[in-house]
Amino acid sequence: MTEALVERGVAFVGAILVGITAIVQLKNDWAARGLDADVTKLLLGLMAFGCILALLAALRILGVHA
Repeated sequence: MTEALVERGVAFVGAILVGITAIVQLKNDWAARGLDADVTKLLLGLMAFGCILALLAALRILGVHA
């Protein structure tokens, strides 16, 4: 087992955990109104998008060099 495999495994698990948490929080805050709530929703959406990118990188779909 190489350190790259361990790193990809940790990234995969972390992306799943943080992504699920961000999506659940976004769902819970969806009805909130106001500027601070809008910024919170934007940041949670960006966090979920980042977790998708990390998940794709951990699965070697994104960022693989030829």
